[in-house]
Amino acid sequence: MDIFELMKRFGVPQTVLQNGNLPVRSPIDGALLANIRTHNANQTTAAVNRAHQAFLAWRMVPAPRRGELVRLLGNTLRVHKKDLGTLITLETGKILQEGLGEVQEMIDICDFAVGLSRQLYGLTIASERPGHRMMESWHPLGVCGIISAFNFPAAVWAWNAALAFVCGNSVVWKPSEKSPLTGLACAALFEQACVAFGDAPDGLLEVVQGARAVGDVLVNDVRVPLISATGSTRMGREVGARVAERFGRSILELGGNNAAIIAPSADLSMVVRGVLFAAVGTAGQRCTTLRRLIVHNDVYDTLIPQLRQAYGNIKIGNPLHGDTLVGPLIDVKSFDTMQQALHVARSQGGKITGGAQVDVAGCMDGFYVRPALVEMPQQTELVRHETFGPILYILRYDDFAEAIALQNGVSQGLSSSIFTMNMREAELFVSAVGSDCGIANVNIGPSGAEIGGAFGGEKDTGGGRESGSDSWRAYMRRATNTINYSDTLPLAQGIVFNL
Repeated sequence: MDIFELMKRFGVPQTVLQNGNLPVRSPIDGALLANIRTHNANQTTAAVNRAHQAFLAWRMVPAPRRGELVRLLGNTLRVHKKDLGTLITLETGKILQEGLGEVQEMIDICDFAVGLSRQLYGLTIASERPGHRMMESWHPLGVCGIISAFNFPAAVWAWNAALAFVCGNSVVWKPSEKSPLTGLACAALFEQACVAFGDAPDGLLEVVQGARAVGDVLVNDVRVPLISATGSTRMGREVGARVAERFGRSILELGGNNAAIIAPSADLSMVVRGVLFAAVGTAGQRCTTLRRLIVHNDVYDTLIPQLRQAYGNIKIGNPLHGDTLVGPLIDVKSFDTMQQALHVARSQGGKITGGAQVDVAGCMDGFYVRPALVEMPQQTELVRHETFGPILYILRYDDFAEAIALQNGVSQGLSSSIFTMNMREAELFVSAVGSDCGIANVNIGPSGAEIGGAFGGEKDTGGGRESGSDSWRAYMRRATNTINYSDTLPLAQGIVFNL
């Protein structure tokens, strides 16, 4: 595929893709896609300057008018859905259906944000003082910094940016250095929407490319009151502490070690389908990937052979081919990490099915593996650690309380699920004494979140919420207002203070 022609259709000129200092390679076959220029600290600071000036103008635009820009962005994404989905596949290795699905997520959040632009509601509050009214107002926050990961190189930006824009903010985005071309394409499509909009301020979206040094500038700049960062728990601990030190806000979307409980009453045919997508989709490189399967002893010996058979039938190959279900890992480091985890699992008594490297014709420099099932005698430290690849650890349980303890017995708290036809088990799982995760599902897997619900998790997952529900509040500042429309000046709490 001609990458220059593909990028040209977004509006990215060939000159931007050549003679830079950051080589961009496809995980599909290791082919060099481009060499782009990264930003230094001064250039990143200049981008923040432009975004701050844009914010000063954009905050004065009525919210429904701001929503019109996001509506135009959604329409632009619809036109370019196939091309952008293809680029995501080229750059990340996820299968084309998932690349297209990611673009659909972007479209969906644009639709959500357009409606939201007319629903940025505050409260009216009863005052104890006669002739007074209290209310809360929500105001634009400022420049929003977005630091995104390779595995969802476009959707996570859109989750944040669509809400930030309708809330009256500007955005500075640092894409992953493993997927910078998607950042360039999204910025070009946003520029098309701005042209159609007519009077969007320059600098409303700034894209800065590079590694940690670029992110450091955003994290440390007091003119960036909000940092939304997606990545490892290690990264989040550092980002969160540094932003808090300057009293900024963080939205942290970090690690996940997601489990599914398979109860005795579960529909096993549904379980096999649900587990397969949740555990092997995106080659196990989703933050919501299913990594632990907690199976009741009564159905263990029936379910596991069905899973082994399903795993054996997975088509692994070039993700651009329509019949492929699992593409490559992102790079050799991910491959080596997965193999090391399997080595440790074997030493701890794990029974492994799959996990070997797979040769794919025409893709010799890609790192393809067969997803692994690992039956473990207990939940060891290895199982409690998130390995970002297609490894599914399988554990047994007898008592429902034991299953909940296993589910919650990890430091991460992103997503979870249970497969059961028992209403009491289902309700307990989603209750206060059940799953301790930000997402708790019944009879579906832990991955594949849709727009509308707030996305995020607890504990080492970082506590952030993006996308749906009332997550828009993180992108605005709240003011409590008291208005006196009387001709007296009573004080609250009945205080008397007379001269």
